[in-house]
Amino acid sequence: MTDARQRWAELFAPHLDAAWRLARWLTGNGAEAEEVVQDSCLRAWRAAGEAPRDGRAWLLAIVRNTALTRLRNTRRREANVVPFEEALREAATAPAAEAVLEGRQREAALRAALAALPLPFREVVVLRDLEGLSYAEIAAVLGLPAGTVMSRLARGRQRLRAALDPAAGEVRDAAP
Repeated sequence: MTDARQRWAELFAPHLDAAWRLARWLTGNGAEAEEVVQDSCLRAWRAAGEAPRDGRAWLLAIVRNTALTRLRNTRRREANVVPFEEALREAATAPAAEAVLEGRQREAALRAALAALPLPFREVVVLRDLEGLSYAEIAAVLGLPAGTVMSRLARGRQRLRAALDPAAGEVRDAAP
């Protein structure tokens, strides 16, 4: 294996699943996420010599930037964004057992609430709660101060709670 291939395999290959999950949450579409990850891997390959020792945050930053660029370009071309419907299809095809149905409904509600979060909150919640990145890693991926990451995470979680339990009260903060 060439040095470039070996370096890429060591730095980025272990993080491809995390890259796809992040792209999936940002784009709301599995096929689009695959394209984002593919484009991101090509960019990472070209710049592997510049990558830091920890490729995870670096690759996820590339994925985030690629996804956001694709979303901006897509929104320019299309007036309507396709809604995130996978959770609804999953709930509709769930087995009849009441406990399983309730669990799937809760999961679908959580997925829908997460998908409905404004992007600045959704990406922080996904990176922290689904991908397990530290505040410092998230700050590196997003290019934000750690305090902003913590603030967005708290506000994103608050919005999720309010969306899942309207009795918990409305979210006062209307700005992302």
